[in-house]
Amino acid sequence: MREITKSYLKDLTYRVNGAAIEVHRTLGPGLLESVYHQCLKKELLLRGINFQSELIVPVEYKGIEVDAHLRCDLYVEECLVLELKAHESILPIHEAQVLTYMKLLKAPKGVIYNFNVVNLYKEGQKTYVNDFFRGLPD
Repeated sequence: MREITKSYLKDLTYRVNGAAIEVHRTLGPGLLESVYHQCLKKELLLRGINFQSELIVPVEYKGIEVDAHLRCDLYVEECLVLELKAHESILPIHEAQVLTYMKLLKAPKGVIYNFNVVNLYKEGQKTYVNDFFRGLPD
């Protein structure tokens, strides 16, 4: 497995952003989240980016694993959480969701893409980092 560094994550995020922008440029806003999910999976495959789709997020409560049925939309290269939305706006609950997935997966970075916007690059993406990111080498 590749060493995860801040520069690696920056490059990976740039490549994933490009894939998401391509999907949005091709399809435009107004479709269901599931359509964007399927198309982004195809675009990531075309670009040689490894990912897991609908990854079951493990939840541990007081040392006991709980079957909570949490699913991360896309977990890229075992370090980047992607949450896909097709809403009017990104809500605080969406932000809490991606931050929780990052914490549970020990992922240093996460991105929410909201495809229901005119310009995905300017208004449809939000990036998050946590303490795992701050501890990575440059």
